[in-house]
Amino acid sequence: MAGSDEDSLTLAVAAGLEAVHHGEVDPTTIGGLYWGTARPPMAEGPTLPMLAAALGLTPGIAGLLASGSTHAGIDALTAAWHAISAGAIDTALVIASDALSPALGSSGEASTGSGAAAWVLTGDRGNARLLRSVTTGRPVLDRYRGDGEPATRDDYDGRLHREQWFVPDVAAIAARLRDMAGDTASGTAASTAAATAAGRPAGDLRWALPDPDRRLGRAAVEAAQADPDAVVSTTAVTEIGDTGAAAPFIGIIDALGVAGPAAIVAHGGGRTTGLLLEVDEAVPGTDLATALAASAPAGYGTVLRARQRLVPDSETVPMGIPPGSAMLARETDELLRLLGARCSECDAVSTPPSVHPTCAACGSPKLTTTTLPRTGTVHTFVINHTMPAPFEAPLPIIVVDLDDGSRTQVQGASDGSDIAIGAPVRLVLRRYATERGVPIYGYKAVVTGQEG
Repeated sequence: MAGSDEDSLTLAVAAGLEAVHHGEVDPTTIGGLYWGTARPPMAEGPTLPMLAAALGLTPGIAGLLASGSTHAGIDALTAAWHAISAGAIDTALVIASDALSPALGSSGEASTGSGAAAWVLTGDRGNARLLRSVTTGRPVLDRYRGDGEPATRDDYDGRLHREQWFVPDVAAIAARLRDMAGDTASGTAASTAAATAAGRPAGDLRWALPDPDRRLGRAAVEAAQADPDAVVSTTAVTEIGDTGAAAPFIGIIDALGVAGPAAIVAHGGGRTTGLLLEVDEAVPGTDLATALAASAPAGYGTVLRARQRLVPDSETVPMGIPPGSAMLARETDELLRLLGARCSECDAVSTPPSVHPTCAACGSPKLTTTTLPRTGTVHTFVINHTMPAPFEAPLPIIVVDLDDGSRTQVQGASDGSDIAIGAPVRLVLRRYATERGVPIYGYKAVVTGQEG
């Protein structure tokens, strides 16, 4: 489950930065950003440019925001694949993320999770290759959310969905992928050698099958006549729950670490799509166990508050700055990109640059815009134990000495019990508040090793 200051965008930023880091890619060389999420942070709004800015991508980047169903992640991936195949771009960053909010009392409350995963796609040779895709659809309702509704509804008739739509479509797509895998020359010499070294047969197909409620997946495995031991998405669903548009990506993570063929099946919005890929050698990235290591149990009240289903009925303190105001219009890009203005005279850094046309330390107008590092150490901090809604107490305020010598003040992402002067921290994008229906983002400090 995402924290109360997280949403699909902050999760997407975290996954995207990981992918760029492990792929050793210069963000400014990425030609397209493709983001799939069933629940974008705004119904309408500049969410894709906000994501691009937070990732340090170029303002003129091509891309797509796919939404509307849990099928959105696979839509983003196939769109990026087609753009590269057509020669429109050379490199794409594909992100799928979701922070779903199931209806109170619904079966989804116990089986819905949050998460994000990202891939770097390139026209050049990589560690794995996308080979084939197949899809089917029918105009039927599975899970859905009506206009203006905050929560996702259950299927109207669960048995009808299971027996007439979900299982038959997933099984049919799986069968076609299996046939395609048999028709495709399975693996290069490198992938075959790597599979043999890992102790698994070359050509042994691994699966990531959808499992929205921890029960449908088992039925799909049986109907698809798949080997349960080869279904690598089981751990992801058991530990995290259904992550919506991100589920196919998270479910296949462990399979990307071993050479051989793999298949992904995604379902949502009446559509079912399968992708066949070949892992030639282990794809670098964050494995599932590492990603889960920083998680912690949460009580039901915490879950409801995080999903914004339990909100204070007292007076809240508005920020008093309209989201479309000149101040936020100037500062949003600078804030998301974590920009500062470095003085040529005294080397001090002022943030944000638009608010400081001259150096805040010496007054010099000779400033150069610079990107601040996301890591540093705690210089000092204070913990506020009483905060008005919508802020939650305890709320740490931390002064961070960044690795480039600059200093900035941010909120802490924890209750403050893990913070100490000199502790190493990483700056992560989080949602500070929601003003007039618009999420307002800022950076928070997380003690290194405690990232969620």
